[in-house]
Amino acid sequence: MSVRNQVIAIMFILMAATGGVQAGGDPGRGAELADECAGCHGDDGRGYDDIPAIAGMDAAKMAGLLADFKSGAVDSDMAGFVQDLGEQDMADLAAYYASLPGGSN
Repeated sequence: MSVRNQVIAIMFILMAATGGVQAGGDPGRGAELADECAGCHGDDGRGYDDIPAIAGMDAAKMAGLLADFKSGAVDSDMAGFVQDLGEQDMADLAAYYASLPGGSN
């Protein structure tokens, strides 16, 4: 197998592994975890002034952002809020906010 084919195979394996967690989010559990988020993003996830709306955000995009905040790939004040979240917690939060009507700040 060529190196190119190996790289492609590894990419598909990684995409399948992370996609399963993101797709498996439980919005009900996410609602329970969202209390911490409400302080900045509002009870309805629609944000305030400089705080972005997260209601209606695509679940896969949100789970990816949360993971990037946690890993430090994206420099943000969010890092401190996500450090104690596991992958399933992030998927659950993402599923919850994706289930809400979209908002604007």
